[in-house]
Amino acid sequence: MARPIIVFDLDGTLVDTAPDLMDSLNHTLAQADLAAVDEPSFRRFVGHGGRVMIERAFAAQNRRLETQDHDHLLEVFLKHYSANIPGRSQPFPGVRDAIARFEAENYILAICTNKYEANSLDLINTLGLSQHFAANCGQDTFAFRKPDPRHLTETILRAGGNPQLAVMIGDSRTDIDTAKAAGIPVVAVDFGYTDRHVSEFEPSVVVSHFDEITLDLVQNLLEAVN
Repeated sequence: MARPIIVFDLDGTLVDTAPDLMDSLNHTLAQADLAAVDEPSFRRFVGHGGRVMIERAFAAQNRRLETQDHDHLLEVFLKHYSANIPGRSQPFPGVRDAIARFEAENYILAICTNKYEANSLDLINTLGLSQHFAANCGQDTFAFRKPDPRHLTETILRAGGNPQLAVMIGDSRTDIDTAKAAGIPVVAVDFGYTDRHVSEFEPSVVVSHFDEITLDLVQNLLEAVN
């Protein structure tokens, strides 16, 4: 019998990485003589990886960003971030219990993130979680990334799962749009990194804590599409 699979976004869903991402972004902006961003502003910039984060920060300060400068600043960002993993990043409350809950029922678990794969692997490993995930696919794992639905479906296949027996868990419009495009139900957490409430993007379900992601909830979502 095929095993069901749960695919998690990383930043803002599984792990609270905001403090470290913001530190690295502000370190990078300082190199370009731009003002630091605060937490409310920062949450508008995340979701598509470091390159887009830098681009959005420049746009917010009405600064032109040349391609060569963008490439250099991305290197600065990645070097600072990589050197400080895991920093202050920690799994959100209830994550470890949720992992144990679904592993006990023989679910496959995977990660689909717009973080670079190497950074995602390093973070999950240093937090002692890597053994739980059958695949950990970043923005550079394939030739496409979220919101392209193939990022999600190929992650599922790499983990040994079946897209028809999958549920996505994320915190942003990007995650919700990706899952919808793949025909996969999506649970949105409302504590992640977005400037609009996730309910506006019409996920299958909205939760405020991982304790709410129960076996019954996931099984009901799977039954509704099969």
